[in-house]
Amino acid sequence: MSSPVNPPSEPSEPSQPGHPAPVPRLQQPAESRRRGKALRRMAMAGLAGALLAGGAIWAGIETYSRLAHSSAIETPTAVVRRGDVSLSITAPGELSGGNPDTLTAPMTGGGDMHLTELRNTGEQVQAGEVVAQLDTKEQEFKLKEAEGDLAEAEQKVIQAKSKQEAEEEEDRYALSKAKADVTLAELDVRKNPILAAITAKQNDLALAAAKDQLAQIEKNLANRAATNQANRALQEAGVGKAEAQITEAKKNIEAMTLKAHRTGYVALKPNTAVDFFYTGMTLPDFQVGDRVRPGMAVAEIPDMSSWEVVANVAELDRGHLAVGDKVSVKVIALPRKRFTGRVKDLGATAGLPWDRKFACRISLDSPSPELRPGMTTEVSVTTDELKGVLWLPSQALFESDGKTYVYLKAGSSFTTREVKLVRRNEARVVITGVAAGQVVALANPAESARKTPAAGGAAAIPPSAR
Repeated sequence: MSSPVNPPSEPSEPSQPGHPAPVPRLQQPAESRRRGKALRRMAMAGLAGALLAGGAIWAGIETYSRLAHSSAIETPTAVVRRGDVSLSITAPGELSGGNPDTLTAPMTGGGDMHLTELRNTGEQVQAGEVVAQLDTKEQEFKLKEAEGDLAEAEQKVIQAKSKQEAEEEEDRYALSKAKADVTLAELDVRKNPILAAITAKQNDLALAAAKDQLAQIEKNLANRAATNQANRALQEAGVGKAEAQITEAKKNIEAMTLKAHRTGYVALKPNTAVDFFYTGMTLPDFQVGDRVRPGMAVAEIPDMSSWEVVANVAELDRGHLAVGDKVSVKVIALPRKRFTGRVKDLGATAGLPWDRKFACRISLDSPSPELRPGMTTEVSVTTDELKGVLWLPSQALFESDGKTYVYLKAGSSFTTREVKLVRRNEARVVITGVAAGQVVALANPAESARKTPAAGGAAAIPPSAR
C-alpha cells in the first residue's frame, strides 16, 4: 500500500534561537472540513425541527377545523316530557304608591317657568311642606301692573262719578228754570183777554217756546243720565278687571309653591321639556333651574297605604291575565322578603311592532315600611296549573301559515311534525301530537344545512314550503 504523497512545501526559514517553530500548514485543511461537517449537521437538525413544528401546527389546524365543522352542523335538541306544568308570567316592574298626589305647574297663561327650589327623590315630607318652588317674578310683575291698573280705574270711577253729579246739578237747575219760564209764560197768557191782539199772540208764542224748551231739557236729562250711567259702568268694569287680574296673579303666585297634600315620600317626575327626543332615550328627573311648562307634572307624593307595582308585560300574555289574579312580587332591594298582590288594571298596549307591551298595575296586599318609590321589582303571575301534559321549551315550537309544528328527530335527520298548541308562556309550550321521550330540534335544521352543506342527513323544511 503506497503512502500518500505530500505536496511540496515551500522552504522555511531556519528557526532562530528563542523563537517557536512555525506550525506546519498540512493541518489547516482537515480542521476546515470538520467545521463544515458540523455546520451541515446543525442545518439539517434545524430543518428537521422546523418541519416537525410545521406538521404539528397543520395537524392542530385540521383538528380545530373538524371540531368547529362538527359543532357548526350540530343542531340543539330537547326531549318531549310529560308532567305537571305550572304556567306563569314574569315581568319587570317599578314600585310606586297607589293614588299618588301629583304636583303640577299651574296654568298661568304665560310662558315657561323655572324651578328655584326642589326636594330630592325619596325625601320624606309632611303635609303642607313645600316640595317645589317655581320662579314667581313674572307673576309678581303682573300683580304690580294689575294693582296700578286698579288704582287708575278707581280714580276714573271717582272722576266719572263727580262729573255725573256736577252735570246732574246743572240739569236740575236748567229743568227748574225751564219750569219757571213755563209758569211765567202761562201767567202772561192769562192777561191776553185785556191785552192787545199782537201782545196776546206774543204771549202765546212765548208759552209754546217755554214748553218746548222744557220738553227738550227733560229729554236731554234722560239721555245724559243714561250716558253717565254707561260711562260709570265702564269705569267700574275696569276696576273689576283689575281686581280679577290681581286675584289671578295672587292665585298663580300661591299655586307656584307646590306643597304636599299628604305625608309621604317625594318622587320626582322625568323632565319632558326637552328640545329633542329619540327612541330609548332616558329622560332625567327635574332639577333646580329646569324649565317647566304650565301643566307639567313635577313630582308625586305616593299614598303609602296603598302601594302599587307597574309592570310592563308582553302583549302575547295579555289574554292570560285578568283583573283579580294573584301575583307574587319580589323587590330587588329586599331579597329576603316576598310580597303578594293582585292585578288591579290592564293598561293599553304600546311600543314597537316587534316589542309591544302593556302596563299591568298590581296592588300589594301587605306593604312594608322599607318600601320606597321607584324600587325595581320582578312580578310573577301563575296563570294555570296543568296535570300530566306534554311540554317543550317554547323555542322548539315553530309557526308558519297558521300551523304549529316541531322538527322531530328521525335517525340522523329531522322531519316536520304538525302539533296542536294547548297553552304557552315565555318559557314553555304545552302541546299534543307527539309522544313523551321523542327528541325535537330547538332550531331549524334547514338553516344549519344551508350554512354547512357537508352536514349529514336530510334537512327538514316547514310545511308551508312543501
